[in-house]
Amino acid sequence: MPTANSRPIAILMYHQIDTPPMRGTPFRGLTVAPQTFARHMGWLKMLGWQGLAMRDLMPYLSGERQGKVFGLTFDDGFANVHRHALPVLNRLGFTATNYFVAAQAGQSNHWDSAKGVPAAPLMTESQMADWVAGGHEVGSHTLDHTDLVHLEAHEARHQIHQSRERLEALCGSPVTAFCYPYGHYRAEHAAMVREAGYLSATTTDRGRIHAGTDWLELPRVAVTRTTHFPAMLQKLLTRYEDRRRAA
Repeated sequence: MPTANSRPIAILMYHQIDTPPMRGTPFRGLTVAPQTFARHMGWLKMLGWQGLAMRDLMPYLSGERQGKVFGLTFDDGFANVHRHALPVLNRLGFTATNYFVAAQAGQSNHWDSAKGVPAAPLMTESQMADWVAGGHEVGSHTLDHTDLVHLEAHEARHQIHQSRERLEALCGSPVTAFCYPYGHYRAEHAAMVREAGYLSATTTDRGRIHAGTDWLELPRVAVTRTTHFPAMLQKLLTRYEDRRRAA
């Protein structure tokens, strides 16, 4: 379903909230320091912004509601998000969506090991229950964080459908938000996501959501270790994605 909001809406994309690893570590930028995250969220709150999980953002995307809002998402379900981000979100009254790798609860990001990314624990089922109890959303990132474009159709369908069923059994509530691992997908994968019953799916494409954006191909605004607050605010407020396309 296309969006119908009167103003563009940004969805922030985070991965880990922890002390960044040593310089030279692959993908070091995907780890945001806890104090940086807390400051940024606090300042946004003071400026009148409201961070929302995907399910809570939907009425704004459809135009049913208007407000100073942004989507708030975390990829992979890292335990450090439970430790460092969850208390901040609960204190500020923000909600967020965490895209969990359904078959890997309590394990680690083994899919990153070949790239030299240090292992980091993923949330256990108990920690996922804390996430839900705080009013936050469980989304799916497939069963195994598998690159869908490298799978046969029946394998991709299994990853998309079964992850939703497993997560719904774990959290006891509908799972309607999906995120494509690595941001890789084709039209047939978006069709599988729709077929599985998801209402939204996020990508790693950069940009804000405008009227007409397909809810199963939603762009996001990446927040990294070096993202300063003025830059984040600019991405929330301005059509920076259009400037990138024109460059």
